[in-house]
Amino acid sequence: MDALNPGGWWWRFPSRRRPHRFRPTRSGSQDSPGGGGGGDSRSAVEGHQPGTFNSFPLKQAGTAAFLALTGDTIAQVRHRWMSVHHHEGFVSSVLSDHDWVRALRMASYGFLLYGPGSHAWYQFLDHQLPAMTFQNISLKVLLNQVVLGPCVVAIIFAWNNIWLRKLSQLLNKYQKDALPTLLYGFRFWVPVSVLNFWVVPLQARVAFMSTCSIFWNFYLSTTLSK
Repeated sequence: MDALNPGGWWWRFPSRRRPHRFRPTRSGSQDSPGGGGGGDSRSAVEGHQPGTFNSFPLKQAGTAAFLALTGDTIAQVRHRWMSVHHHEGFVSSVLSDHDWVRALRMASYGFLLYGPGSHAWYQFLDHQLPAMTFQNISLKVLLNQVVLGPCVVAIIFAWNNIWLRKLSQLLNKYQKDALPTLLYGFRFWVPVSVLNFWVVPLQARVAFMSTCSIFWNFYLSTTLSK
């Protein structure tokens, strides 16, 4: 759980920029009180490394939580619409029959795990592969599928089973559904990941991928219900 704390290890990626060395100008002498104070202040400011990440990504976590909650709400309403839309009481049942525990489960997953975790992953990839070349983008997409993808599947399965008090069934869940979920998702997530690393800026990637997850889950529910 230390990784979730503000200032946790996964936001401390050192900057590639070299520290700036203060050089006094002709107009500002270090011997004068004003020049000395100005030099120390400038050195302190320019010595700051903006590439060091040491704070919890609250914006990304909140965005992931909101979009996870939105996606789950859409899925629940659609399910009730498909099953009881011909009943007169459908509108009143939208809120009364809503599974708020399930909604909280998905929102907490987005806030605590997916939002900060995926943002840290995208930071790491941009730090290691900063150049926007075909080779780097292709490598990011590949790593996203073989590293982040399995981690997301493993964590969401475990998160759901823990909330449902079915932890003893987790291994069987992995054996039955993990690999098919990954393989079936390649056709969707590979092109989406290309856009994510090629077009979308770092600060918007969690929101973009979370939004795509809503469409992916909607597509799955529509396909499986046929």
